[in-house]
Amino acid sequence: MQGYSCRSFAAPLADGTLVAHDVYTAGTGPVVVIIQELPGIGQETLRLAARLREAGFTTVLPHLFGPLGRVSLLGNLVRVFCMRREFRVFETGRSSPVVDWLRALCRDLVDRHDVAGVGTIGMCLTGNFAISLLADDAVLAGVASQPSLPIRAHGALHMTDADIARVRQRLDTLEPALALRFEGDPMCTAGKFDAYASAFNDDRERIRLRTLPGKGHSVLTLDFVDDANHPTDKALTEVIEYFHTALAANRN
Repeated sequence: MQGYSCRSFAAPLADGTLVAHDVYTAGTGPVVVIIQELPGIGQETLRLAARLREAGFTTVLPHLFGPLGRVSLLGNLVRVFCMRREFRVFETGRSSPVVDWLRALCRDLVDRHDVAGVGTIGMCLTGNFAISLLADDAVLAGVASQPSLPIRAHGALHMTDADIARVRQRLDTLEPALALRFEGDPMCTAGKFDAYASAFNDDRERIRLRTLPGKGHSVLTLDFVDDANHPTDKALTEVIEYFHTALAANRN
């Protein structure tokens, strides 16, 4: 994590349990929170953060689980299952409690960086968190990359009805959010995007749903191809343009 500053941030979950995680920050400009995906904060996630900093953003990486600097799918899956107080990966109709902690972090970042709001990127296990967080005034933009929760319930969302209503309300006044998936992804299927379309896009486009060709999973990290003609590179370009638009003139 060379070049990053690190601090511990503590905030309560809905049940009052105080939770603390390290938070790594680097760069200058509008703030984008990158919420780690299931394999962990590996070199591919750090590459994504570097691309965002090159584009003029401050990147914030909360370290929620697993070893830093490398990925461990099986090991981190076990860790997440053991973190039931924060992650409830099978729940439908409600968010994981760690969203409460992330919401508090986003509010803290607004004050710390003197901005009107932040952007977020959620991926895989945390993909839908980027949409849930849009219920809060501290978040002005959200990118859900291969949102995979709830596990095994492809036609359901990992959000409460109240959060869906609040996000709809906020997206009526903000830039549409962005969601990404590969066409052949077995974890984030077409049914998942159908659920988002039904919940948010019934009368207008509140979430831009982008399906890329291929059978990959991690659009912006593990399956990203650094080639201007590749669909993943074009997707990242759209993400960067979206954040520039949504977070423009973003000072308090």
